[in-house]
Amino acid sequence: MRFIITGRNIDVTEGLKAAVEEKLGKLDRFFAPETEVNVTLSVEKERQKIEVTIPVKGNIIRSEQVSSDMYVSIDLVEEIIERQLKKYKNKIVDKQQNAAAFAQEFIEKDYEDEDEVKIIRTKRFGIKPMDPEEACVQMELLGHNFYVFFNAETGEVNVVYKRKGNTYGLIEPELD
Repeated sequence: MRFIITGRNIDVTEGLKAAVEEKLGKLDRFFAPETEVNVTLSVEKERQKIEVTIPVKGNIIRSEQVSSDMYVSIDLVEEIIERQLKKYKNKIVDKQQNAAAFAQEFIEKDYEDEDEVKIIRTKRFGIKPMDPEEACVQMELLGHNFYVFFNAETGEVNVVYKRKGNTYGLIEPELD
């Protein structure tokens, strides 16, 4: 695995680099050697945050962990990613397409499906064209964290969502 480590509001020392590479290096057994691992370390007040993104063909494996100690955050993020990989192995490793991104040992080994993904409820609702700002207002009125709408400007289905710090995000589809 190749690590790309960046820092926001923090100097990435050799010690931090070594800790990240050692801890996340344990995930090496799951991925092909040329897999890139994007790591962003950041500090916001007392919050020590690590974000790890591993793009693999057709999927993105991602985790973000926050604690008061960067080394604890690094430990937590490794555990979460390993758990995700084992839990969703059968879904993310499509033998025809994605197998090249993963190590052969990971592909061949069976992991128990801890919790099968089950859709227990389906909602249907009328959807009217609106702009993203109007969708944010509608989301606030409903008290939700996200809102699906038909974007009148682009003619596509989009999602607006709440972000930290009373800001909003917009998700637009991008077909491959």
